[in-house]
Amino acid sequence: MIRVLITDDSATARQLLSFILSSASDIQVVGEAVNGEEAVRMTSTLRPNLILMDIHMPVMDGLAATQEIMMHTPTPIVIVSASTMVHETETAMLSLRAGALTLLLKPAGPAAPDHERSCRELIDTVRAMSDVKVVRHHRPYSAPERRLLKARPVAHSPISICAVATSTGGPPALQKLFSGLPADFSVPILVVQHIATGFTEGLAKWLDNSLALTVKVAEMGERLRPGTIYVAREDFHLGIARDGTALLSKAPVIEGFRPSATFLFRSVAEVYGNRTLALILTGMGHDGVEGLRDIRKAGGTIFAQDEASCVVFGMPGAAVSENLPDQILPLDRMATAILARMIGVAKSQSSI
Repeated sequence: MIRVLITDDSATARQLLSFILSSASDIQVVGEAVNGEEAVRMTSTLRPNLILMDIHMPVMDGLAATQEIMMHTPTPIVIVSASTMVHETETAMLSLRAGALTLLLKPAGPAAPDHERSCRELIDTVRAMSDVKVVRHHRPYSAPERRLLKARPVAHSPISICAVATSTGGPPALQKLFSGLPADFSVPILVVQHIATGFTEGLAKWLDNSLALTVKVAEMGERLRPGTIYVAREDFHLGIARDGTALLSKAPVIEGFRPSATFLFRSVAEVYGNRTLALILTGMGHDGVEGLRDIRKAGGTIFAQDEASCVVFGMPGAAVSENLPDQILPLDRMATAILARMIGVAKSQSSI
């Protein structure tokens, strides 16, 4: 039985969430907290398997409560947001950085046309996230200052594209990874991030505000620029056309995903071959493995995040089990490895 603590200052929201969860025979609501302070206290006494956490609440908000819980009683937390507005999304992303696993929009009421879909999404998320082994966070997270890093000298890079895929734990992992790259990074970066409906634009804006690199949601047919990160648009596969422009596709879902990491990796392998650098980061499942096979066959380079630094080792673990990565790296060493890979090959070519 999955024991859930609901935290929300709205009695209506708590009632709806409880009603939805009670429809699942394997889920039990063991408590309801009306603010973050109550959630911290009830987590310590009830020891739930998972917490649904609102963001804006009196006394203590969801971000502060997440920080406290992850420092003292580490428990899987799912942020349930009432809005995808930029200010809401920024707080939600900071909560993920503080240790929450993922986020969802609050389910629509019974009269809404997408009520059944949102109910299924909530129940499926609770089931999936309740099994994640979370770790203690030793100090609260504070937003970093925007840094302009000095570019490293690259005479000529043999890498023409960087493709990144991630899922659970991805937003803070992307922020940490890309903060180690300079503003004039020499190639475009394409990203597939599995994230709840409605949060892609907010994710891109949050990353753009905290990185030296430019971050945006990809647009069909736009010319890809070095030093820019292109995030896959919601419900579209992201790839690259033969002319080097962004490709958005409504092709069928691949293993349940659109956007799909496999679609992205296959696309860049077909266009850029051995000039591709692919990164597979923290995430649940095994999306991307089939696409990485194409990159391996084409002679591209593959880096995987190591298990110790992943929130969930599913996606990189699946790649590792197939012996696909060239390197398996802690997240805090990956940016250095990316730059070293590009510089090293450029130096070897210039010395010929």
